[in-house]
Amino acid sequence: MSTVTRPRAADLWPIARRPRWVAALALALLVAAGFAALGQWQLERSIASGTVVPRTTETVLPLEDVVQPQQTTTAAADGQSVTVGGRFVNRDWMVVADRLHEGQLGFWVVGHLVAEGGSGGADLAVALGWAETERDAASALDLVSDELESAAVTVAGRYVAGEPPQSTDLDDGRRTAVSPPELVNEWSEITGRTYGGYLIVGPGSAAVVSEAVASSGLVTIDAPAPEEEVAVNWLNVFYAVEWVVFAGFAIFMWYRLVRDAWERETELAAQAAPVN
Repeated sequence: MSTVTRPRAADLWPIARRPRWVAALALALLVAAGFAALGQWQLERSIASGTVVPRTTETVLPLEDVVQPQQTTTAAADGQSVTVGGRFVNRDWMVVADRLHEGQLGFWVVGHLVAEGGSGGADLAVALGWAETERDAASALDLVSDELESAAVTVAGRYVAGEPPQSTDLDDGRRTAVSPPELVNEWSEITGRTYGGYLIVGPGSAAVVSEAVASSGLVTIDAPAPEEEVAVNWLNVFYAVEWVVFAGFAIFMWYRLVRDAWERETELAAQAAPVN
């Protein structure tokens, strides 16, 4: 039995351009296009039919019902509107730079709240407001610290996950991150139990807090509700991949048939050749 070698593209070309195989290629391309269209439709459905994950971030909840100290901030807790009582530590106010507000960089005034609840309370970073310049923020800090010195208050706002520690050093005193694990090394007194996220003050806080923020010239920090998450329908994604595979298989089948025809003709030619 004769052995047929692997064909080169130039060997298949004379067969592939025959009308029969040109027509077969056109049909294979048409089928592949149909499969590709079905794949795109399934991919679009994977998002369109995705399940919207409902979130109750605008329902104000007690902080202790949302997250506990010394715990990682979960996706459900990140962005939740909360309320918490406690007192501010007067010596632990600071200015945080590079804070965006309506597209403009500025500064936050951040305080240290010893939150109520649990054994001895817990430490919580609280961002009270935004200022356009560092000088304005420093001036507001002095006013706020005087107004809220050791006062027992209720603070409401949005709880968000803490930021990673900043990579630059603090030799020049410029802080750019609100990172609770880093802040505990800066605060003058700590309880030993720290929240992993921080609170951005919003409506609903005690009057003394709202009045202190307003009188200091700070702007309420823009903290919009988190966008609703859409769970992708992975079954539709799997179907989309299947249709793409089918489209490629249609082209491969045409190539395989052309190659089989070439192999048959090559074998028959070898058998018909005179034996010396």
